[in-house]
Amino acid sequence: MTFIATQENLSFLVSIKVATVVGHELAHQWFGNLVTMEWWTDLWLNEGFATWVSYLATDNLFPEWKIWSQFLNESTEGLRLDGLAESHPIEVEVNHAGEIDEIFDSISYRKGASVIRMLQSYLGAENFQRSLASYIKKHAYSNAKTMDLWNALEEGSGEPVNKLMSSWTKQMGYPVVSVKVTDQKLEFNQSQFLSSGAKGDGHWVVPVTLCFGSYDVRKNFLLQTKAEALKVEELVGSQIAGDQVANSWIKVNVDQTGFYRVKYDEPLAARLRYAIDKQLLSTADRYGILDDLFALCMARQESLTSLINLMGAYRGEVEYIVLSNLISVSYKVRRIAADAVPDLVDYFKQFFINLFQYTAERLGWDPKPGESHLDAMLRGEILTALAQFGHDLTLDEASRRFQAFLKDRNTPLFPPDIRKAAYVAVMQQANKSNRSGYESLLKVYRETDLSQEKIRILGSLSDTPDPDLVLEVLNFMLSPEVRSQDAIMGLPTSPEGRDVAWEWLKENWERILKTYGSGFLITRFVSSVVSPFASVEKAKEVEEFFASHGTQSIARTLKQSLERVNINANWVQSVKNEKSIADAVKELAYRKY
Repeated sequence: MTFIATQENLSFLVSIKVATVVGHELAHQWFGNLVTMEWWTDLWLNEGFATWVSYLATDNLFPEWKIWSQFLNESTEGLRLDGLAESHPIEVEVNHAGEIDEIFDSISYRKGASVIRMLQSYLGAENFQRSLASYIKKHAYSNAKTMDLWNALEEGSGEPVNKLMSSWTKQMGYPVVSVKVTDQKLEFNQSQFLSSGAKGDGHWVVPVTLCFGSYDVRKNFLLQTKAEALKVEELVGSQIAGDQVANSWIKVNVDQTGFYRVKYDEPLAARLRYAIDKQLLSTADRYGILDDLFALCMARQESLTSLINLMGAYRGEVEYIVLSNLISVSYKVRRIAADAVPDLVDYFKQFFINLFQYTAERLGWDPKPGESHLDAMLRGEILTALAQFGHDLTLDEASRRFQAFLKDRNTPLFPPDIRKAAYVAVMQQANKSNRSGYESLLKVYRETDLSQEKIRILGSLSDTPDPDLVLEVLNFMLSPEVRSQDAIMGLPTSPEGRDVAWEWLKENWERILKTYGSGFLITRFVSSVVSPFASVEKAKEVEEFFASHGTQSIARTLKQSLERVNINANWVQSVKNEKSIADAVKELAYRKY
């Protein structure tokens, strides 16, 4: 593993992937081999635990990587899938062999790992580890169900684990906990969160953690009812004076260890924006506040105006995981803005350029002696974002370095961590009448024998804004020059290639179905092409096509993808009705810092 992870042509991101994948597969010797799930319903006992252990092991081996901060991405992917009405419980009923491949998804892996982390945080690491060892010893060389795990953890900890965790594994979804301060009381209210904005009837036993103005002033309790009001003095005792309550920031779900969303009323949200701007919150909490508000915005429980105003507070952000999520959110906002308010898209792009320029200038293009691995990863992602948003200086510098690389494959101007950014910049400027950059990238692809370099290029080719060139790229993905397992790297395409990709999928569906059969890769083709749409009409068109071309292996994925299209469509309509969005984005686009 060390040899692979330190090759000079591999980015640090790949090193992390190598470590966690190896850790995941080794963990199956205990969770899967030594103790095997009784039936597919308990697949998560294999995959959720292996995902969690992969981070535990990697953190132990490479503490400087701060790998637990990147676990936030695992939780986020689980939350996004589980916010769909077409999700499924962790303990999922499997009635047909064709359903098995589809449950190897973010629920079994990422939500599974996240609720394990939530429970470990609630019970304490020592309690959890001791009880887990007892569970493995008792069920070694045999089968186990979820209830067997809960019984072992309850017996070892003395806590009501069965009562707490059954609500998280036997029903799909998760809650949003709304919080506000009224007359020296904190009022909590839980309801099922759905990305569609619909009302759900789920109910959970929620391990709530919170801080008042400082990480030294914190409290944990179980929210077992739909609503509860607690006196601040009872929560924190004498740690905080009554007159401080009105001015202190309050963060619920400390360090994002709980698998739920939090919605704050405006006075609390304003205090948190201030705390973010002044860097008073932990990395995980800065990440979580952004991610929760983005999800609430998508569900039309918060406005896009409130989201971009929060994003503006992150301009001085330095941590990789927070900025990486900020970039991801900005990409999604750009797509929604293009459908909802196309005349404002250039202002959104300028705002995002302003947002990321500070960090790009701090990091530069070249690695610095002694810099962290996370800065190396961040450099590539920030420069890629600036290229996507059309930042002229980034596009020019990327082209200069790419040309140097074409002349000398060993040039120091082209380290692995910036190559994706350069490749994206090349494709942003490529079209059918100006093909030189595209042809040069294909030449590099054909000449390299490094699979990671090939994947980097494949993941950049469809970033062109020219739909005709997108189609050419997609056809290349199905050519003999691309390994069948790598073809999916060309999806999703640029926003401009969305319609072309759908026509291409329909035209090539029988071929794709024949090649990928019932494997999980075929679900990626469906979700990557369908999910970016944002109109009810397109959802109907997709549904009609698959009514006569579908297969059992994509049934759940298709339903989830169609739900995402309808969520996008409703979000677009909501943004169209926002009266303040134009003034807000224009002010942010030209704000002087």
